[in-house]
Amino acid sequence: MLTILLVIVVLMLLGAMPAWPHSRGWGYYPSGGLGLVLLVLVVLMLSGRL
Repeated sequence: MLTILLVIVVLMLLGAMPAWPHSRGWGYYPSGGLGLVLLVLVVLMLSGRL
């Protein structure tokens, strides 16, 4: 389960980088969503539910 989550987070990190022309206008939306997901994962890990 942890390996799957790690792979998903790495893929989200790659997708949040505005390196392609079609994603330059997205602003902070992808990285903000990624930050929220990482925050939830950290809270779950600290609470012992993950």
